[in-house]
Amino acid sequence: MYERILVGTDGSRTAAKAVDRAVELAVATGAKLTALTAGPEAKSLLTAEAEVARHRDSGVAIEATAIDGDPAAVLLDEAERGRYDLLVMGNRGMTGVSRFLMGSVPNKVSHHATSNILIVHTT
Repeated sequence: MYERILVGTDGSRTAAKAVDRAVELAVATGAKLTALTAGPEAKSLLTAEAEVARHRDSGVAIEATAIDGDPAAVLLDEAERGRYDLLVMGNRGMTGVSRFLMGSVPNKVSHHATSNILIVHTT
């Protein structure tokens, strides 16, 4: 069913729920999983690596990566470039006024993704 799953995380409690669901799917399907954080690489990589460490005992082949840039664009570009079967993210990607002015990450991604998407209800 799924061989490669990409999950976006920003290190928040709600994003952790999306990572948990992605791990569940990877366990069920035998897929490889990549945890991706968008932002300055050094700091963001620590966030993604924390998710890998949190799921170290899951039995899933999981790797961490970070790419600097707009979160929606980074997720979309990496999902396509890496030929992922499924992109997983939480339903909250931005809060407050910026969400209404610029749109949420899940909203942007859902309108432009070329792969399957799972938006996890995290709130």
